[in-house]
Amino acid sequence: MRLLLSLILPWATFFTIGRPIAGIVCLILQITLIGWIPAAIWAVFALSQYTTDQKIKKALAGIPAP
Repeated sequence: MRLLLSLILPWATFFTIGRPIAGIVCLILQITLIGWIPAAIWAVFALSQYTTDQKIKKALAGIPAP
């Protein structure tokens, strides 16, 4: 769902992953028609990083301390 959101409204993706300042910068970039494609690429990349970070946190949470 977030992937679809990042293609249609790239700036909103940043707000869903907890990066509001990046969302505002992305909105400014998206206002220009030429900037829409870079904004969408940036949002997809940021979403990918967020998903990877969440998987790493989940994996490390399951490891017992030595």
